[in-house]
Amino acid sequence: MTGVTNEIAALVVGDGAVAPWGIRPAERLARAFRRAGVAAVARHPEPPPAAARVVVVRGDHVYDEALVRGLARQPDVLLLGADGHTPLAANVAASDARAMAEALAAKGPLPATLGLVARDGEALASAYRQALRKRSAPLLVALDGADRRAVERRMFDDSYKGVTDLVTKFVWPTPAFWATRACARLGISPNLVTWASLAFVLLALVLFRDGHFVAGVAAAWAMCFLDTVDGKLARVTLTSSRFGNALDHGIDLIHPPFWYLAWAAALEDGGLATPMHDLVVAVVVAGYVVGRLQEGLFLWLFGFEMHVWRRLDSWFRLITARRNPNLILLSLGALAGRPDLGLLAVAAWTVVSMAFHFARIGQAFVVRSRGGSLGSWLADARRA
Repeated sequence: MTGVTNEIAALVVGDGAVAPWGIRPAERLARAFRRAGVAAVARHPEPPPAAARVVVVRGDHVYDEALVRGLARQPDVLLLGADGHTPLAANVAASDARAMAEALAAKGPLPATLGLVARDGEALASAYRQALRKRSAPLLVALDGADRRAVERRMFDDSYKGVTDLVTKFVWPTPAFWATRACARLGISPNLVTWASLAFVLLALVLFRDGHFVAGVAAAWAMCFLDTVDGKLARVTLTSSRFGNALDHGIDLIHPPFWYLAWAAALEDGGLATPMHDLVVAVVVAGYVVGRLQEGLFLWLFGFEMHVWRRLDSWFRLITARRNPNLILLSLGALAGRPDLGLLAVAAWTVVSMAFHFARIGQAFVVRSRGGSLGSWLADARRA
């Protein structure tokens, strides 16, 4: 999020016929502008706020946040619709804002004296979505005559990370869409969903420690599901906050090794300790820490995330020894009545994953030492 500026204001023209996620499109635009650092937002026919420049935008579309930021940062730019010729928004001098608003409201020709440079969505905002680890055209959806559920599905899919684990990518999307939709309708905030996920973290921890492995993995999967829902709810409703983001990421970062320790302690107390039990536990817990350090080291050394370097790295992210893939192994062990084998499988897969990532870090060093360039394959349109 950029800092607030008094040099840019926004003027929203009209509103959409439907309200995706229960939010009027004009209100959604106002939230997006505020998140982009544009504090003053007015609704036509109100006069534009006092500012050197004004972004005038039609309110009958859903705009990607990247488009809103692009409009705020680029003077004299005109955003065209998906058809390539319909004017939707422009960054103009304050003296031209009212004329621009009237032209957009009438859906007629623009004043010929503005001298704007026309851009479509992909020219205005990059298709590489670094935060979401994917490459896709910026969202731009017309709302008049649109089906609300279809628009919400498009917005939800657009908010989904491209590079993630196999459960999040292939299992959660449909149920998470309906859960996110229900939360939005009921006015449930993303932070409340995050607090609920924390409750399931603690419940799973207690169940694991008491040796109730099947019930524990059920609670753990409930937490993992809510961990998907809270982020999507925050993105589609533009209600994310620094506190919520820190809480969500803090929970994600801290809880997995405590689950593993509780699982191991229950095995030991129940006479089901694995061979070389202490070593297995050390590998699982230390391996989780090392895996996180590997990610941080790669980012620090090369300036981008390890899992988006090449297609191979993105593919391996589906199954690398992180929480969800490890939970699959633990679940299989619990359901088979052999929770000890589940923990052994996690330990073995942790070693394999660490070795893979160390090898990839070494290969990245070799590429750089030979003068090669390093960057995400998603940032390169030819390889994406």
